[in-house]
Amino acid sequence: MRLFKQLLVVFAVLGVLVAGLMIFAYDVVKIDWVVFMELQSSYDDQEKPLAVPARSIPVEGATYLPGMGEPLNPVAADEVSIARGAELYDIHCKMCHGETGQGNGTVAAFLVKKKPADLTSEIVQNKSDGSMFLTITNGIWNPNNTLFPEVEFSGQMPPLNENLTVRERWDLVNFVRTLKAAQ
Repeated sequence: MRLFKQLLVVFAVLGVLVAGLMIFAYDVVKIDWVVFMELQSSYDDQEKPLAVPARSIPVEGATYLPGMGEPLNPVAADEVSIARGAELYDIHCKMCHGETGQGNGTVAAFLVKKKPADLTSEIVQNKSDGSMFLTITNGIWNPNNTLFPEVEFSGQMPPLNENLTVRERWDLVNFVRTLKAAQ
């Protein structure tokens, strides 16, 4: 009988311990543990990006230096560059700017406030290669963002710097130059 009482006490103590652990395991009682991740700043997706650190160079090389004017086109407008640019145009630009670059793509009908630019127009074709490159890189921003005020960018053209490498953006510039001749 004494052995039975001792086993009963042991199982009761074990039951209390297991019950206590279960309370913490199932978050009935929450204890905030200090972790180092809480001590550093964090940023959510699509949140305002941090500025580029001073004197840093992108992995694929410098594209242009701010304050030094527009960049010069380092890519020759040869057949390879124009063919690459045409493929990229079909993927990234055609839906808004259209097959011939006149701003009449399939998405253009749904853009009510601001239509896509006519890439064959004199205004666009008279821009320098560097200006076109910067437009492709940074997009065209809408300062009067009334459509999506919670999003910093609700521009007329999205920036393609994350979608296209520096070389691909220059190939796209070289292809847009050919649209003038196709008028």
